[in-house]
This record gives sequence, structure tokens and C-alpha cells, in this order.
Amino acid sequence: MLIIPVKEGENIDRALKRFKRKFDKTGTMRQLRKRQQFNKPSVVRRAQIQKAEYIQGLRDQEEI
Repeated sequence: MLIIPVKEGENIDRALKRFKRKFDKTGTMRQLRKRQQFNKPSVVRRAQIQKAEYIQGLRDQEEI
């Protein structure tokens, strides 16, 4: 549970912005979206390998 203390005289928009930032850091929405459907372990591994290859390709391009 997130607790955002609102200081006296603080703008509610600023407190809401702090809440949203803290909520994003927890990764709750990403986890919920991920759990909406089941992915086979082989599909998950393949996606991880593809992502790693893509990132490695980007890093190789930076070096050139």
C-alpha cells in the first residue's frame, strides 16, 4: 500500500504527481498486464533472447 503524506499547504497536483511516480516505480500495472494471459515458458525465453539480441545489436552499433 502506498502512503503519500501531503504536507500542509502543498498543492494537490504535486502530491498526485508524487503518487503516480511512486506507483510507476512499484511496477504493479506492468505485473497485472503480464498476468492477464498465460505465456508458455518457451515463448518467454524466446522473447528474452530476442530482446537481448536487439540490445546487443544496439550496443555494437554504438561502438562502431
